[in-house]
Amino acid sequence: MVGEWLPLTEVGRRLGLSTGRAKQLLKDKKLIGVRRGGPEPEVPAKFIAGDDVVKGLPGTLTVLSDSGYDDVEALRWLFTADDSLPGAPIDAIVAGRHTEVKRRAQALAF
Repeated sequence: MVGEWLPLTEVGRRLGLSTGRAKQLLKDKKLIGVRRGGPEPEVPAKFIAGDDVVKGLPGTLTVLSDSGYDDVEALRWLFTADDSLPGAPIDAIVAGRHTEVKRRAQALAF
């Protein structure tokens, strides 16, 4: 469902951050990652655009967390196709439609 995953050390390298600072991004919910059997958490590659986190993603992750979604549930929601968007919410965020996605995430809490 997610496609390409990046180990946290690679995320840090791409963002120009130490691994410790990349871990802080996970703690601060600016990114989410999961352990997939390796020694460190992995983050979906779609969350990184060039040398930065995809614009609009941190705010969407905050809304999902505030709505009670854990990291796995948030990943599932972000990568599950939604015919009304069309496509998956992460694709809309990457395409610059993060405000629309954030509104949909806010509606989940009600």
